[in-house]
Amino acid sequence: MASFKEEVYEHISAVYQTAADEIKNGLSLIKEVWPLIFLLFLALAVLIWFAKPAPPDKVLMATGTGGSYKVLGEKYKAYFEKRGIDLKLVETHGSKENLQHLIDRKDPIQAAFVQGGMIAVDNLSGVQSLGSVDYEPVWIFYRKNTFNEGIHVSDRDIAKLRINIGPIGSGTHAQAVSILKQNHLTPTAPNLLSMNNADAVNAIEQGEIDAVFLVDGYESPNVQRLIKNPNIRLVTFSRADAYTRLLPYFEELGVPMGGFDLGKNIPDHPIQLISTTTNLLIDDRLHPAIQVLFLEAAKEINGAKSYFSKAGEFPVYMNTEAPLSNEAKFFYEKGTPTLMKYLPFWLAEFLERMFFLLLPFAAFAYPIIKSIPSYRTNLAKKQINSIYKDLDKFEQNTIQTFDPNRRGEYIEVLNDMERRVLASKAAKLATADCYSLRNNIEFIRNALEKQVIYKGR
Repeated sequence: MASFKEEVYEHISAVYQTAADEIKNGLSLIKEVWPLIFLLFLALAVLIWFAKPAPPDKVLMATGTGGSYKVLGEKYKAYFEKRGIDLKLVETHGSKENLQHLIDRKDPIQAAFVQGGMIAVDNLSGVQSLGSVDYEPVWIFYRKNTFNEGIHVSDRDIAKLRINIGPIGSGTHAQAVSILKQNHLTPTAPNLLSMNNADAVNAIEQGEIDAVFLVDGYESPNVQRLIKNPNIRLVTFSRADAYTRLLPYFEELGVPMGGFDLGKNIPDHPIQLISTTTNLLIDDRLHPAIQVLFLEAAKEINGAKSYFSKAGEFPVYMNTEAPLSNEAKFFYEKGTPTLMKYLPFWLAEFLERMFFLLLPFAAFAYPIIKSIPSYRTNLAKKQINSIYKDLDKFEQNTIQTFDPNRRGEYIEVLNDMERRVLASKAAKLATADCYSLRNNIEFIRNALEKQVIYKGR
């Protein structure tokens, strides 16, 4: 009885020999059908060239300095980081600059928060929307000793105050100018200042100015700071409905009495506000998977209940100044892609990409792979036919120029043909045809030996 060591050695030897035989057979097969294999690799290369590439691991996004855009951008950055994508936030002076980054086709920034009302420009080619993700109210704060506390101050009451309307080029400035023009007021009056928001907030708290325009989210540090300041009051837009009709990108919002602080009853009367929206815009070349990831982030971050919105209200295609991307259309109609519901982002994206890559490849490769056996058989038959042609040529020449003294030379030519048959792939793939060819060679060999068909020559 063989020892355990000998049995192990025998098994290892068998595995080695099996592997060697398979490799040898595989190499032999490749040599035979290499044109078909080359065609498959060529098709795969073409598919990879035209197919959707893997998503980038870094994306640049324009936000802002301070304000709600920066706060919101940090939340998106944390969401992307959990999915293995580095979202680089680029600080800017606001919506106008953000939009210019996207319009410039050479700019590496591919996503940005842009205020509604800032998007309608002449050349918006290459810029698409993923939808609106939040409300961005127009806040007009003023010092409480500026007016008689017995009246509810409206937007038209502050026209002659020393008021900051935001730096030129900012979203705040653009919205303030639009509102002033609707009221037939000049936006270049000397009482209208152009400080940045942070400086303006400091100035109104210190009494250096009377009022300030802010266009920002409810959670903005500047907005929260002024809401909580007991010396600052908030203007009501008593004609909010008129603004939403004249400037369609505005929505009407309301703050009920005590809506900011029930204990202190702040505000002490209902306040009407007008609000634009924060829109998530992209370069239309942004990878589809990253677009979906932005929408998923918006659903989780902005879809929660907030002060002005109900749960699930955002994201939504509310502002139609920029066209909605195809990925966003699918997302709003069908929801989250199935794979992304159950798998990590990178795996879901990889499987989806491979599916759309390999499905057409499989459709192309199947008939080619299926044709390999017949291809090998046809190749073998071609080898046989080649030898048949040589045999026919040999026989015709021999009949015409037969020389009995060269019989040995003739026999050797026939023997060489038979060796070619035995050495060819046809010997294994077209055995019956090979035997038929060898019988014909043997027939001519016998005829030469007996000189049957060459009688009289």
